Formats: sequence, structure tokens, C-alpha cells
Amino acid sequence: MKVTKKVIASLNKCYSMAPLRYKGQDCFLVAAEKHDPCYLFSAEGEKLDTVWEEPGGVMTMQQIPGSDGAFLATHKFYSPNDSLEARIVIAEPRGGKWQIRTLCDAPFVHRFGILQRGGVNYLLVCCLKSGHEYKEDWRFPGATYAAVLPRDLSGFDEDHQLELSLLMDGMLKNHGYSKYISDGVETAVIGCDSGVYQFIPPAAPGGDWTINRLVEDPSSDAVLLDFDGDGVPELASISPFHGDTLNFYRMDLVGQYQLEYTYPKRLDFLHATWACEILGKPAWVIGHRKGDMDSLLVTWEKGEYRFRIFDTQVGAANALQLENGNLIMTNRETDEVAMYSFEED
Repeated sequence: MKVTKKVIASLNKCYSMAPLRYKGQDCFLVAAEKHDPCYLFSAEGEKLDTVWEEPGGVMTMQQIPGSDGAFLATHKFYSPNDSLEARIVIAEPRGGKWQIRTLCDAPFVHRFGILQRGGVNYLLVCCLKSGHEYKEDWRFPGATYAAVLPRDLSGFDEDHQLELSLLMDGMLKNHGYSKYISDGVETAVIGCDSGVYQFIPPAAPGGDWTINRLVEDPSSDAVLLDFDGDGVPELASISPFHGDTLNFYRMDLVGQYQLEYTYPKRLDFLHATWACEILGKPAWVIGHRKGDMDSLLVTWEKGEYRFRIFDTQVGAANALQLENGNLIMTNRETDEVAMYSFEED
């Protein structure tokens, strides 16, 4: 496999990314963890615009379905010890400028997602913790909340906020979020200290969410991905919170996930994660932010998991594959936004 890397921008503590369909083009957003900007890029990596200069603290962004460039983003989550004022904002292009306003306050919100089912948009909000009194205070577990996200968001602002409903609390170190489509339904895979959970939206507004615990092992992030192509997804997770261990689980004959394999090498401060397809094969992109700070591809070949390092000493925070197949990594520890392309040897 041949890998080509292109650094497309330098952004202090670059962190969050999201695809964005805007003015008929496939674009993507990159935002920073600290008090730094959010940029808009073309799919080819050309910087198109600055969406905001600050406040930063952006853990998650996602386009509002059906919109032309409007998206939701977290603001003011600067670290697990500095995120009491975190919130979710609406960003909309208006007359050549970007209007930013509050959708809802969500203290310690780290990840969120928009899931669609039955023509309804559901906002799922994951809060890392619920409070603290000193640095590294983990006595106050996080929680997951939800709300129906109206098609028209024009009425929401600082004084008129979207109300969230509690789905599940007691979720210590509620960190990981990924999307998985199961039988045509968009679901969320959420990792925390008590395991990995799959959240399934109700079939109709007002109905109950379905919450399934997939495994009990502590997880920082997890993905469902059919590595071997047998039609049943494997579960791959980072363990524990900001951990150093990669675990792989396979479903048994009664529908329970059992630990199949643990990667023997410890990768300090694992963080970047993205499930996708590269060169026709299901692939899990991962990166860690201490030690060698490698970025890796995990695939299934000849009956086993194969691990390829495609970059090193970069410290990726997040990964995103674009529609054109290129992979974008926010290499937080080197402040570089990098684009990777892959070719067969």
C-alpha cells in the first residue's frame, strides 16, 4: 500500500472535523480544542473560509440534515477539567457571514450526533461527566440525553433553548461516540467506563429509545465494523478511558460479543478513531497521542487482524474519511491538518 500525505493547514490543537455539503460542494470543517478558529475546506484541501475565530473548545460538529451548510457544534469544552460552560451551538451561513447562536447549554458535552429514523431527526448528547470540584475529579458520572431536533431551528437561541431529556445516567467517563447503521436504522455506539452501549432511536416520536449494552469492559471509544465480510459486525474498542489497549470482539452463536483478540502492543493515549473502507477493504483508522504517536490502519487479511502504521510522531486526535476516499487527520500534537491518500502498490 502506498500512502501520500499532504499537510493542508496548521491549526493550534486542531481537533474536531465534520463533512459539510455547502453550495453544491462536498466540503469539510476543522475546528480547534482551545481558543482557536474553525476553518472550512474544499474536498481537495483548499481553505475556503473561517467560520469563527473563537471561542473554540470544539469536540464535535455535524451538519444539520437537509441544510445548505448549517451545522451544530460544541463550544467551550476545553478539557475534562474545563468544560462546565460547554454548549451546543448552531452555525449558519447568512449573507456571506456565519451566524453562531446557542441551541442548548450542555455542561461537559463531549460528543453528540444526529440520528435519523422515520423521517425524524434525533439529537443524542453525551456528557463526559456531570460536575467536579478539583482537577481530575471523577466522582460525578456523565450521562446521555436526547431530543427531537426540529426541522426549523430559527427559534432557538441563548434565551430559547432546546430541551434535552435524560436517557441514561451513571456513565462515568462518557467519551466515545460513533454511528452505525443497523437494518437501515441509524444508531449510536457509545463508550464509557461501564462498557459499550448501542442507542437505537424510537420508531416514532414519543416512543422509547432502545439501549443495549454490547460489552461490559471499560471503553473510551468503539466502532462496529464487519472486518471479515461475513455480514456480522465485529466490535473494536479503545480501552480504558484515553487508554492504551485495542480490543476486538466477535459475536457468538447467541448474539453476545466475546473478546476475540487484544493487540499486544500498548499505544499510549489512544484517541483518533474512524471506521471506513480503504481500497475496498473495511478499515479502522486509529491514532494515539503519546509515545510514538502513530496513526494506523487495521484490516482483516488472511484470517487475522493486520496493523499498518501509515504515519508517526503526529499524535492524531480525530480522523475523517471524505466521499472522495481521502482521509483527513487532525494531528493535534503537531498542530497539522493532514490529508492522506492510499493506492495499491
